[in-house]
Amino acid sequence: MAGRLLLSCLKNSSCTSIRNCSHLKGPPINFKYGNREIVGYGMNGEAAYMDLEDFPMPAIRFKETTPDIQVVKNKEKGDWKKLSIEEKKILYRASFCQTFAEINAPTGEWKSIAGAVFFGLGISLWMYMFCKHYIYPPLPSSFSEEAQLAQLERMKLLNVNPIWGLNKRT
Repeated sequence: MAGRLLLSCLKNSSCTSIRNCSHLKGPPINFKYGNREIVGYGMNGEAAYMDLEDFPMPAIRFKETTPDIQVVKNKEKGDWKKLSIEEKKILYRASFCQTFAEINAPTGEWKSIAGAVFFGLGISLWMYMFCKHYIYPPLPSSFSEEAQLAQLERMKLLNVNPIWGLNKRT
């Protein structure tokens, strides 16, 4: 379907390039959000910034282009060997918020999740105890072990289910 759309766009005389094609959805590539450049298609075609390991290239830059970043970007167009490590870091941080190591670093979020789970379990235990003590009626006398043994003896005497039988050992 995307191929057909592209072909119909290119066959149309008003479409001189893909960026000018009115059939394609979304803003043009050189459109800016505030002062942040759109540098790609993005996940699901949305111009949004997200630090994701499985989708490492967001559609827009992380920071807006400031005059000091613009100076380094102009320097970037030349030889990269002339850039210092600090300038490369400035360029990276202008485009991305976190490195892969920072994305994969443990956040400690599991502690709050475990706390919420144990809090919920505690509340449900207290609700069960409240219902058991104040709401539910007491169990009938036939639930006691003596009553169940007496019922089993009576079933033996009456020869209940003689083909498959009851356990004769008790």
